[in-house]
Amino acid sequence: MLINRTEYLTTVEDIKAEIKKAQYHAAVKVNHELLLLYYRIGTVINTHKVWGNKFIENLARDLQLEYPGSKGYSVRNLKYMAKFADTYPDWEFVQQVVAQIPWGQNIIILDKVSNPKERIWYLQSCLENGWSRNVLVHQIESDLYARQVASKKTSNFGNRLPAPQSELATQLMKDPYIFDFVSFREDLLERDIERALVADVTKLLLELGTGFAFLGNQYHLNVGGEDFYLDLLFYNLKLRCYVVIELKTGEFKPEYAGKLNFYLSAVDDILKAEHDAPTIGLLLCKSKNDLVAGYSLRDIQKPIGVSEYRITKELPEAFREQLPSIEDLQKRIGGHDGEIS
Repeated sequence: MLINRTEYLTTVEDIKAEIKKAQYHAAVKVNHELLLLYYRIGTVINTHKVWGNKFIENLARDLQLEYPGSKGYSVRNLKYMAKFADTYPDWEFVQQVVAQIPWGQNIIILDKVSNPKERIWYLQSCLENGWSRNVLVHQIESDLYARQVASKKTSNFGNRLPAPQSELATQLMKDPYIFDFVSFREDLLERDIERALVADVTKLLLELGTGFAFLGNQYHLNVGGEDFYLDLLFYNLKLRCYVVIELKTGEFKPEYAGKLNFYLSAVDDILKAEHDAPTIGLLLCKSKNDLVAGYSLRDIQKPIGVSEYRITKELPEAFREQLPSIEDLQKRIGGHDGEIS
């Protein structure tokens, strides 16, 4: 019997997918068991705190002698285990959330986040979004919790969207947005920012949050024979709706909301399918007066949020001249493990 090549290749891909799925579940299970082990070790260490630091040093030496191939029983790691167990006294929470996250990410959160409520939020967000270590560090250092959870947001989502979607839209919104991959200059135009965002769309999507799919910039719409262009158009898979983003280099003005309201009406008529939720608009401005923005959105019929954004400001020329050049740094870097000589 001859093998159908297309069917064969599809079968191979299906088997590969099953293998990857099994490998992922195995890795998750191994990580879970490892973290529970670390938690139990940390609990034992904390029980014998009165023995002092020598206890941890002796324990590390004896464990490394017994398990020479393992790197997990260093003095540093044992101290993290003790801190780990001390930080999360709730065993159920450790099993259900904390132990689902890789040890490296747990250490980052232990080191960088001191507020218990904030720490739990980063743990749950890390679990939900599968952040790598680098992404997690970026989110913490950009103060994502404060921008997405604790900030006072300006929108009319509560009055223009049904309860489940309005809550999710508000949660996804940030204030301010941090575009630290865009370089600042005094004559920066809206189109320049837009080009820079699109040029590094991966970082843009990371900053916007989960569920955003980029559909285009200067997205063309024809309304009544006239041409209109949306700065940025996305579709959010969580909200199940289109999201229109308009960029402004100056302070928020009430007329911006009216124009975006028009764009949202056009997208709802031209692009929105029957199963899609109402299109959401987001105005990103260099600055805003919350009271003025609130009044501007009060009687707007479409769901709109207004946020500020921040971009990287380059060092003034005087400071740049004082910094060593690449050549200077290379001369000062010794050849031994990258240590500065």
